[in-house]
Amino acid sequence: MSTATPQKFEFQAEIKQLLDIVIHSLYTEKEIFVRELVSNASDALEKLRHTQITEKDIADDQLTLEINVTTDDKAKTITIQDTGVGMTRAELIENLGTIAHSGSKQFLKALGEGGAKNSNLIGQFGVGFYSAFMVAKSVKAYSHSWRKDEPGHVWTSDGSGSYEIEEVDGQQRGSKIVIELKDDCADYATDWKIKEILERYSAFVSFPINLNGKHVNTVQALWLRSKNEIKDEEYTEFYKFQTHAFDEPRLRLHFSADAPLAINALLFVPKENTEKMGFARTEASVALYCRKVLIDAKPKDLLPEWLRFLKGVVDSEDLPLNISRETMQDRALIEKLNKVITKRFLKFLEEEAKNHADAYAEFYQEFGIFLKEGAAMDFAHKDQLVKLLRFESSLTEKGKTTSLADYVSRLGADQKEIYYLVGPNRAAIESGPYLEGFKARNLEVLFCYEAVDEYVMSNVREFDGKKLTAADHADVKLTDLPKPEGALSEDDTKALTAWLKTTLGERVAEVKASDRLVDSPALALNADKFMSPHMRRMMKAMNKDSAESPLRVNLEINPRSAVMKRLFETHTTAPEKAKLVAEQILDNALISAGLLDDATPMVARLYKLLESV
Repeated sequence: MSTATPQKFEFQAEIKQLLDIVIHSLYTEKEIFVRELVSNASDALEKLRHTQITEKDIADDQLTLEINVTTDDKAKTITIQDTGVGMTRAELIENLGTIAHSGSKQFLKALGEGGAKNSNLIGQFGVGFYSAFMVAKSVKAYSHSWRKDEPGHVWTSDGSGSYEIEEVDGQQRGSKIVIELKDDCADYATDWKIKEILERYSAFVSFPINLNGKHVNTVQALWLRSKNEIKDEEYTEFYKFQTHAFDEPRLRLHFSADAPLAINALLFVPKENTEKMGFARTEASVALYCRKVLIDAKPKDLLPEWLRFLKGVVDSEDLPLNISRETMQDRALIEKLNKVITKRFLKFLEEEAKNHADAYAEFYQEFGIFLKEGAAMDFAHKDQLVKLLRFESSLTEKGKTTSLADYVSRLGADQKEIYYLVGPNRAAIESGPYLEGFKARNLEVLFCYEAVDEYVMSNVREFDGKKLTAADHADVKLTDLPKPEGALSEDDTKALTAWLKTTLGERVAEVKASDRLVDSPALALNADKFMSPHMRRMMKAMNKDSAESPLRVNLEINPRSAVMKRLFETHTTAPEKAKLVAEQILDNALISAGLLDDATPMVARLYKLLESV
């Protein structure tokens, strides 16, 4: 019951401007008002908790510190009440009618400069409070200060330019915001609607939130607790709640930092890579919080694109909590968060690789494709990422991998390059002709099985001063091996290569004796030094309908091969048959290189050769 006549006030001009911005353009999702008012209530309770430490004479000191939300769909109202510090009459005027303490002046200035930079509005009834007018016909703010000798008051406004304050009896300590909803916003007076909003935005507020008498925020904000206090089961429960997952996480990283930003983070690596399973591209899903209040469930730029597989929470006190994700303009702040979190996660992976090699190998098997993407495209973190890459090699057992650092540790003093081969699997690479010369010289070759590997190697370029080189590249030079007996003489070899060049014509750019073949008769190398066979296949797949230039390769032959020695004999005694054999040798080499585009002529030729058997 009122004990005095209501007193009317005009909003300051800046507050009118602020109301217009908030109502019409600041927030694109009206439901944000629930988050803002609950955040205000939580902050008021936090202030009361600190006040209880320094002050003894506190009004209604027996009250439980909690937030009560009540909906009435018939009256079209929603009420948000706290038992926090409350406000005096003067504080209601200062905080809700002027810009003296609300922070609104700085906020308006920041908007004028092209970005919202004020980070301390929530809890002071600043911009967050005014968000209520997006959905309200009218707003009543009942409040009673923690000071016992202060009376209660109610602040009333429809947001049109003025407000009233009057004294009221029977108001308990804290604040109660009663919103009469606009007709087109009546669904915010329904229990289910508000429950869904509270669970999404305010699940981790540290004070109890009751909706129509039922407790709704039952999950703790684990990321703010000490790691030593948390059990594995609690982490798993939180992971399942946060990500709506059914399995347990593969890895987790829980850390805090004070500089350059105040950060508390809890990150999870899921058990499975859904992209690998054929599902759509994963969306960023590390939620961004400020003091346990959700800012954005899926912030796009919080982490680099290649870390999109991570789940979890990042909480930073330095964020401008009042700004919704659509209008958060402080790029420098987000970039700092991105940098700190990414470096910390990469350090975590380095530690996992060193201390838990088997677990890291399992992680890499599932998520290594993301690290490769980062190594190829993220220049800022390339050096850390390259150290984390793993490959099978000619010196590892099947299924076992090695790092580039380990590869370099095994190099001979004269080797200046790190060799790799791209192929569909280990068997295909080991049975092909390109590995022979390297194995004969005991040179290790990395095996790359994924389509992206060639792109990664081309972009990484070098490691520890050693150039990454495709073993099937035309420019590769290998040291001479002792020449075994039984090979074609040098003159016979020259005669055979010259005949092959004439016979094969435009299909080959060059024919020469090979220094890298041991058992296979021949191999084909793309004459284009800037495009490997694998890269050519990729380019062709991307340009299916475009006219492509005729393929010309360098053919290298093995003078020690029985096939080549037999061909040398028949190229003079049975030239027609020898021509068919030469063309077949070339096609076989193209098949091994993955460069044969059309096998139809080869099939017809094989039948001709079979006729002569």
